[in-house]
Amino acid sequence: MLARSYAYCERLARREAGNFYHAFRVLPRPQRRAMCALYAFMRVTDDTTDGPGLVSEKQSALACWREQLDLALLGDYVHPLYPALHDTVQRYAVPRAYLDAVLDGVEMDLFKTSYETFAELYRYCYRVASAVGLACIHVWGFEDPKAIDYAESAGIALQLTNILRDLGEDAGRGRIYLPKEELKRFNYGPAQLHAGVRNEDFRRLMDFQVSRARHYYAGARPLSGLLSPAGRAVFQVMAGTYESLLNAIEKSDYNVFSKRIGLSRWRKLGLVMQAMPARLGWV
Repeated sequence: MLARSYAYCERLARREAGNFYHAFRVLPRPQRRAMCALYAFMRVTDDTTDGPGLVSEKQSALACWREQLDLALLGDYVHPLYPALHDTVQRYAVPRAYLDAVLDGVEMDLFKTSYETFAELYRYCYRVASAVGLACIHVWGFEDPKAIDYAESAGIALQLTNILRDLGEDAGRGRIYLPKEELKRFNYGPAQLHAGVRNEDFRRLMDFQVSRARHYYAGARPLSGLLSPAGRAVFQVMAGTYESLLNAIEKSDYNVFSKRIGLSRWRKLGLVMQAMPARLGWV
């Protein structure tokens, strides 16, 4: 059962993980499989509330998924990913609180379509991204507790990048993650965002957002030195991928409305190759 569960998670991650799976591949097989199990849990959790349907129905589905997690961590599995997740949580001592935080973040998306302040947005980013990173570093291996703060910063940086990349797509779905107080500060309104207006006010707003994301990338950088060699390598690939995305967003003159900005396969391969010295313990 356990082998089948890990195989299921690996297939799902290979098919859906996009910017993450190429990073997982620098890990030794046991850690790579654990990362696939974590990813599968996050992916299925997110899918639970995606798509059409009443909010009440989605909330019920998420509550059921929470109950299934409770059962899974007691050894009672009702989904094919759960044996692998249970094994990963036990093997790498992943705190349950991080899984609960992810569930809380997904639930926020059911009821909140906008945020007044960055403090509110930070709470959301922590739940849907930092908590994921904090679970990951237990798989990657660390000893210094300072790694926890750096991993939190990394999650914020990656999620802020996601928000900027998906700005147009989210607006089309009625979601605006950029804080209202910041839209007002830069004289750029929700109506303009929905219409995909790229004027000087929008560029100043985006300059500010990119600068803040870079601040969190800088705050996360010391994490690399606190991880095991394999963990250092996977972190470098993941952070490098998303920081490259941020650079690409800026280079496109913030053209996030007419296309989805991404990295080429060759660029991703280059990031993996750059991380190999760390993976081999040379740096």
